[in-house]
Amino acid sequence: MVHRVVQWGTGNVGYHSLRHVIRHPDLELVGLHAFSRHKQGVDAAEIAGLTGEVGKTGVLATDDIDALLALKPDVVVYTVKAETRPNEVIPELARILAAGIDVVSSSMIFLIYPPHADAGMREPLAAACKEGGSTFYVSGIDPGFSGDVLPLAALQMADRIEEIRVQELCDYSTYPDPEFTGVSFGFGRDADYTPPLAIPGILQVGWGGMVRMIADALGLELEGMREKFERDYAEQSYDTAMMHVDAGTCEAVHFEIEGIVGGKPVIVTEHVNRLRRDSAPHWPQPPVGRNGVHRCIVTGNPSVQLECFVTGEDGDHNTGGVQATAMRIINAIPAVCAHAPGLISTLDLPWTPSHNVVRN
Repeated sequence: MVHRVVQWGTGNVGYHSLRHVIRHPDLELVGLHAFSRHKQGVDAAEIAGLTGEVGKTGVLATDDIDALLALKPDVVVYTVKAETRPNEVIPELARILAAGIDVVSSSMIFLIYPPHADAGMREPLAAACKEGGSTFYVSGIDPGFSGDVLPLAALQMADRIEEIRVQELCDYSTYPDPEFTGVSFGFGRDADYTPPLAIPGILQVGWGGMVRMIADALGLELEGMREKFERDYAEQSYDTAMMHVDAGTCEAVHFEIEGIVGGKPVIVTEHVNRLRRDSAPHWPQPPVGRNGVHRCIVTGNPSVQLECFVTGEDGDHNTGGVQATAMRIINAIPAVCAHAPGLISTLDLPWTPSHNVVRN
């Protein structure tokens, strides 16, 4: 079955999502939303850099929401930068859902596990799903795959669980996103700057849903969550694709969200993100020869460790991460469109592998 798709957003994730949708044999791109004026009226293939490969699609980018909803697509792939402007994004998402259109999204990571999300974000979207008979699903690679599929897979081989630890250990130097990732993590800022992720409660909002999802899957009642956030600073100045880093400013971040059961951390999400591979050597590292890893470690009897490495079509691990974020939700389209209306999570879906096998 071919699903008719509107791609909503053409930024870091949206650019790659658009490329995958255009190329995918089981998806038909029927509409494209672009916020930037210079992209509006431009063919989707040109925006995606695919004109030489596929020619023109005939789909022109627009910011006309009424026109996009009138196309009555099966699904919207929603990839806009949303976390810093929920007051704008939630009404927009609600409008799409109330029109009876399913949404798969890498945005609004707060809703990766709807029971964990703030009611002010969850309830308007739940009401819109009810009105339109539509379904809403949020995922990605982290938050997302690394914190649900990896541990759920590892736990199928485990017993007597002492700790479940999910890690993203990644060199972000090749990821050009200073306005959101750079600011949120505090990269390139001195110790007087308080990054948004260091504000108490913010880590739980962003990554706590993964912790609670696994707890609920195991039938565990969390006594609470604890947060840790620390930074490491550059000894010299240098330049990266992310940003210029001055000596004395932040070049690496380590944080954890611990889900507490029986007075001890049982489910832990841990990040170490660097702008240089040799910074903060005292923190956990990816395997030798790798610039990044998504890892799940189940400590128990037996203990189980799964590691995931992604590489983009340009050979870069950060491109791979962005492509994987897009494909996590694109591959879920058939299952989401077949699901009953409402806000759903990975726990509600079957496995959603790609069926797009190269046959020539």
